[in-house]
Amino acid sequence: MSATPPLPRWADLVLLPLINLAAALFVCGVIVWFIGENPFDALAVMFKGAFYLFPDSLGYTLYYTTNFIFTGLAVGIAFHAMMFNIGGEGQAYVAGLGAAAAGLVVAPYVPAIVAIPISVATAALFGAAWAFIPGYLQAKRDSHIVITTIMFNFLATALMVWLLAGPMIQPGQQSPQSSLIAASAFLPTMKDMLALVGIEIAASPLNLAFIIALLAMLVYYILVWKTRLGYEIRAVGKSQEAAKYAGINVPRVIIITLAISGAFAGLLATNEILGVNHRAVLNFTAGYGFTGIAVALMGRNHPIGIFLAALLFGALIQGGSELDFEFKTITREMVLLIQGMIILFSGALAYMFNPPLARFLARVLPGKGGNDD
Repeated sequence: MSATPPLPRWADLVLLPLINLAAALFVCGVIVWFIGENPFDALAVMFKGAFYLFPDSLGYTLYYTTNFIFTGLAVGIAFHAMMFNIGGEGQAYVAGLGAAAAGLVVAPYVPAIVAIPISVATAALFGAAWAFIPGYLQAKRDSHIVITTIMFNFLATALMVWLLAGPMIQPGQQSPQSSLIAASAFLPTMKDMLALVGIEIAASPLNLAFIIALLAMLVYYILVWKTRLGYEIRAVGKSQEAAKYAGINVPRVIIITLAISGAFAGLLATNEILGVNHRAVLNFTAGYGFTGIAVALMGRNHPIGIFLAALLFGALIQGGSELDFEFKTITREMVLLIQGMIILFSGALAYMFNPPLARFLARVLPGKGGNDD
């Protein structure tokens, strides 16, 4: 009996995620067909709604994409150290507290050129601090990272509910939200920034956080593949025992990696708090931290792949809302089903097609797809 040949790297990075996406869309298409709608029409409506049906369609898609980039990078950097950070939701939530605090305490007294960097840095710092504790427990007490990060999600939710319904609540009203942050901490919208160079686009929530997300991708790439720390992170991910034998301080790398992961997740608050809501509000994370797991898996923990996967999920949210308007039988729950199927095939079933694809490539690409034993 021949063993399954190894899958070429290019196929693992590009071809396999595309097959998983096609499988998810096929299953969803069958479901749409069974309820009496044309799946190709539904796909066309979703695509148009995400990118060009309305003047602001692309802006909204990229706005959602920004959040998924941050959470995808957060999960991806932890994966390189073979750690499953499932706490991005809580880390981003607490980062919202940091962003709002900076916008309320510091921003009123400084100009925007100072207030914005301080608020962004504070959001990242709060996210890193919230991830530091599970990282320390993993490195020093051998606590399971999945359990501790899940627990810290609940702790973050409880903390924010208490603060926004109590000490931080906006005076004179009952909604669980903070007061408006200073205008100097508002992130400029993409419409306003492009207007400075004579480019007119439709108004949308898209703001400077999208540029911050692109810079975060660059930092992620340089950190993981061009620095000593990145090498140590990947070495720990391959084998902690081998890394320790090579002189790498494994506990230190684990703690630093989780803190960096939390910082990436915390940047989500720049988009939601500094860019759109301009105040801390309950549930602003809206599940982005959990979906970031699928984004990182589909993107194979590479910044370009994470961007493309984030764009896909951003398009699903924006384009999916149009499905609800255009088709009576396709509800919002159906859109959630499509997202869930993509998460299923990109996460739990990510390598289901690996063996047959590897054997197929070994036959059609002799010498490149791997050798049978």
